[in-house]
Amino acid sequence: MNAELLLMFTLSCDRAYLYAHPERELTAEEQERYDQALIQRARGVPAQYITGHQEFWGLDFIVSPAVLIPRPETEHVIETALDVERALPSGISLRVVDVGTGSGCIAIALAKELPEAEIHATDISAAALEIARANAARHQLEARIHFRQTDLLQGLQPEDFDLVVSNPPYVGESEADQVQLEVRKFEPRNAVFAGPTGLEVIERLVCQANEALKPGGWLVMEISGTIAEGVKRLLAAWDQVKIVNDLQGIPRVVSAQNKSAQSKSAQNKPAQHTA
Repeated sequence: MNAELLLMFTLSCDRAYLYAHPERELTAEEQERYDQALIQRARGVPAQYITGHQEFWGLDFIVSPAVLIPRPETEHVIETALDVERALPSGISLRVVDVGTGSGCIAIALAKELPEAEIHATDISAAALEIARANAARHQLEARIHFRQTDLLQGLQPEDFDLVVSNPPYVGESEADQVQLEVRKFEPRNAVFAGPTGLEVIERLVCQANEALKPGGWLVMEISGTIAEGVKRLLAAWDQVKIVNDLQGIPRVVSAQNKSAQSKSAQNKPAQHTA
């Protein structure tokens, strides 16, 4: 499959063309380009970084080693976010923020699915935001998505969003030997590994999301089975915590609703002591 993908890349054609023209011979220049692509792949370079493209949610995205390669499992984040959106009160001016946007795949997919929503996207990496902006422009969504360079949700207004979505780093350093070699070697480390346990970034994000969300707003995050119980503990004070499994039955996405205005007020109210 990789060889076929790289051949399509070399010839700038689709799979149908390859199958319809089995007799097609490569020119010397094409053969050299194809050989170079195969050499890179043999070194472990992901095919997506060689071709510069990856499909996600039926859309084509530019990718580079500056961003995590979008994966089919992350489409469960989109599905869950859309389920949450349908449960929100009708008639609101929906405001969504994608935290750690990387290639922009989540923000752009949601902008396509929610044409009336105001979409924001953050990333700490200037190089990643450059890729995300290019992808937004390719899909004619540059005017609909507001990009910002910041660490998670730092600097954003409190109680400003109805929905926070994210595919944060969630792999623990102790699990490094269980991660594919090409991921460890070629994909941006700070987009994969969160710290010793894998919960470090999510812990900060949960706290910041609670402040950034309007009362009754929702947080949707990609996770792994390894940290599912730890994520539940971090969300113990939230409402309607739900974990969705992927097609392999592995916990993949968590959704949770922050407290209503009354609940948050009660939560923050100082305890009264009686004599």
